[in-house]
Amino acid sequence: MNDYKVLKSEEVYKGRVFTIEKDVISLPDGNTAERETVRHGGAAAMLPIDSNGNIIFVKQYRHSAGRITLEIPAGTLEKGEDPIDCAIRELEEETSCKADKMTFLFKMYSAIGFCSEILYIYIAEGLSQGHFNMDDDEFITLERHSVEEAVNMIFNGEICDSKTIGAVLAYKEYKNRQPLH
Repeated sequence: MNDYKVLKSEEVYKGRVFTIEKDVISLPDGNTAERETVRHGGAAAMLPIDSNGNIIFVKQYRHSAGRITLEIPAGTLEKGEDPIDCAIRELEEETSCKADKMTFLFKMYSAIGFCSEILYIYIAEGLSQGHFNMDDDEFITLERHSVEEAVNMIFNGEICDSKTIGAVLAYKEYKNRQPLH
């Protein structure tokens, strides 16, 4: 049973990608508390796996981190868009690849403590050449790394993005669970 109820909600910021709400909620002990939430419509990301078994990563500047980061390709869901369609679109936009096979891997909250964004993570395989179609403010380069290299990059701090860390480690486990052909 949910003893937490929203008593009052106020939108304090509305941007292009997200809104921020300030809520007053009831607590199980009868008291109230304020909570601020970043409301986000969700996103999809994928691990593009090339014919050599390497993961294709995007390298791009992330202003919130103040640095260039190495990540799996991802993008924000458009209103009413199915996550798989977003993943297919973003794969081609950011890597110029199309996939013959998209496999759902898992979903996750990006920052559950304050943000409602859910990320849907896919594996993209059977890649063929498509066309880049990056946003005007995106400056992306691509890198390819084996799963083992990517895991090492996570543990030495080169990969620090939560969706990428979760996706790489889940993919490694997923591969270990697949029957040998």
